[in-house]
Amino acid sequence: MSRIKTAVAALMFALCGVAHADDTGQEKIQPVMRQAIPEAAGKNVLVATVSYVPGQASEAHMHRGSVFAYVLEGHVVSQLEGSAAKTYEPGESWYEAPGSHHLVSRNPRRQTTCRVI
Repeated sequence: MSRIKTAVAALMFALCGVAHADDTGQEKIQPVMRQAIPEAAGKNVLVATVSYVPGQASEAHMHRGSVFAYVLEGHVVSQLEGSAAKTYEPGESWYEAPGSHHLVSRNPRRQTTCRVI
């Protein structure tokens, strides 16, 4: 489950309810659902929101599990190793394969929070 949690958290480059801007602080990860997948023995799913205050970024990290991300609000810049950085806006989504090295995950805006699920 921690592999999926790490993937979702990192991926879910987006936010929910942080009070002030802090470029160096931790993004806020709020689990929404955790469940075993009966049809896939030993596998679990974690659905979570990830929130970034204005200007905040995650440190580079690796996803050991699959990540499916969808931007709920704000904008998020994401970059995986071997690809260009891309800015996603509300309603856009992307996939990150297991083992992906997530180089960039940040809120490029200075006045609005971003939230991903």
